Amino acid sequence: MRFIILAVIAGLFVATGAPRVWAQVGYSAEVAVSWEVKNRFRLFRYESDFLKHVDADRGDGILEAERRLAVATDGHGWARTLLNGLCIDPSGKLMEVCQRDGEKESYLAPTDHRVGVVAINAPAGATCAWTFENGQDPPQAVTVPCQEEVRLRVRYGRPTLATADIPLPDGTIKRATAEILVRDLFIAGLGDSIASGEGNPDRQIALTDEGFCFRRFLGTTRSDYFRPGRAGYRGNKTCEGSAASAANDQQDWTRHRALWMSAACHRSLYGYQVRTALALAVQEPHLAVTFIPLACTGARIGQGLLDAQNASEIVCPARGPCARTVPAQLIQLRDALALARRTQPNRTLDLVLLTIGANDIHFSELVANAMLDQSAERMVFNRAGLIASVEEAQSALTSQLPADFTRLRAALKSLVRDGDLRRVVLVSYSDPALSPDGHTCPSSRDGFDIHPAFAVDGDLVRQASSFVERSFLPRLKALALCQGGAICRDPSERMTFVDAHQTAFAQHGFCARAASDPIFDQECFSANGQSFHSSLVEGAERPLKCGRSVREFRPYASRARWIRTANDSYFTAMTYPEGIGPAQPSDIHDATWGVASAVYGGAIHPTAEGHAAMADAALSGARRALGLGIPETPVEAAPLPPPLQSQ
Repeated sequence: MRFIILAVIAGLFVATGAPRVWAQVGYSAEVAVSWEVKNRFRLFRYESDFLKHVDADRGDGILEAERRLAVATDGHGWARTLLNGLCIDPSGKLMEVCQRDGEKESYLAPTDHRVGVVAINAPAGATCAWTFENGQDPPQAVTVPCQEEVRLRVRYGRPTLATADIPLPDGTIKRATAEILVRDLFIAGLGDSIASGEGNPDRQIALTDEGFCFRRFLGTTRSDYFRPGRAGYRGNKTCEGSAASAANDQQDWTRHRALWMSAACHRSLYGYQVRTALALAVQEPHLAVTFIPLACTGARIGQGLLDAQNASEIVCPARGPCARTVPAQLIQLRDALALARRTQPNRTLDLVLLTIGANDIHFSELVANAMLDQSAERMVFNRAGLIASVEEAQSALTSQLPADFTRLRAALKSLVRDGDLRRVVLVSYSDPALSPDGHTCPSSRDGFDIHPAFAVDGDLVRQASSFVERSFLPRLKALALCQGGAICRDPSERMTFVDAHQTAFAQHGFCARAASDPIFDQECFSANGQSFHSSLVEGAERPLKCGRSVREFRPYASRARWIRTANDSYFTAMTYPEGIGPAQPSDIHDATWGVASAVYGGAIHPTAEGHAAMADAALSGARRALGLGIPETPVEAAPLPPPLQSQ
């Protein structure tokens, strides 16, 4: 085994912010050996990115850490600079071999881990003679001042004994030892748009104050309107143009889209699954976390988890065909496990984070039903099957979801460690339509005037909310926990169910407003639904009425609502989903683009704060499933009991 030794000043080793936890293992009364895994969230290529999250952690939860990161980035978001620093290729797939901090590693089956070792409570100015032995490779030795950290790579799956010998002035030697054994957690994230982080691109869209024209169809006549366009786009911004130029315009338009870990699945670092896995790595210094992100917006149990689904955005590589579909998540997971087991035959999943079921009961179609007024766009979406009533959702919940859930349970059982589905943490949804006064959000265009056809119908919202609260969420819980007629043969078939975040979301629905909201939101998103100029002349020049620049919008600033409105969705991602069937727009000015970009592009999905609150709840369930118990808390170095015989 090859050890790489790198000594650095201990003061630089400990990140600013919360005190680092040093686990003390040894048998000296004065000296102890502590160690931690370096850059232990293995999706990150660079330790500096991981340490930003260590620095943001104060032991008060992921939500508070997210708020600190939002302040530090002035609401632009911490993930926007990380896309080139992940073990993920431009197509959104995991790299088989990833270069992390200058060393090539097998991502799915690591053979070793980089750790840092330090002596605690050594006498001032003392020198430590370190040896590291794993019983197989030649021992490695290094002598450095005790206040310096030693970094090395230790073999995975084999304990390494670290020994520090400290010569004392009286000629004796003080010795401290610790066993270094890294536990590498293998975690997968599965599910739909709530699981993927939809509505929260890693690098948000850049908009321009200049207007971009969209068409509307009103009966036999056409009506145009303007909204802020994509910054950098040089094509036709009006609704007049030839079909010949449309293809070139589409390519230029696509080049200026928001960016994601996976554009095909709208998979984001802000998603609660990434934040949960990352928090485990932050909190547990002796763990490494190998995370497999597979959740995909639009996924159902059938099309999505068990079978292939359409891509949300079709992004074509420089060479080769464009991928218009996404393989089934469970097939991708089986392939990843098979690849890992080539070098580690016993490699298996320690944990699965899962959110699924909403698309199976037509939740997006319920959203469209409550958002679209009686317009031509509503007729188009209705004919395409993209609008559903509560009755249709209830029918799917009763007739289809239980059978699909049985299929899913059987498929997951063969993938997780020991076939124990308690390692599957099913994180439930929350009701997105609750106002701070405890009622559902009322009829309004507040936050929904990005498209002229949007108008929230309070009665339909109330019906949908009642269905979610009284039927869907209880049924999902019963299916996960084998209750209410969902039969399981033994306790290992019950999933770990998480819904503790639902109470917090009750104060933060899409209609929540507060005096602490960003000034841009307060001044530019009109509460009466008149944020944009209706005049084509004014709209073409500067569609936003408030006089502020659209560049002042901060997608990741803290705000009262934890649910994206249609306006938020447009200003954050301006997504034009593809593969939506008969309602697929023909060009970027098409009448249905504006509707689809909100209904199927992030509206009524959690913000980064909402995902962080979900992650706080999911983390508790994950720790239970993994047997980790209460997380370690910062402690001062304390002497250990003296050994039976002095050394």
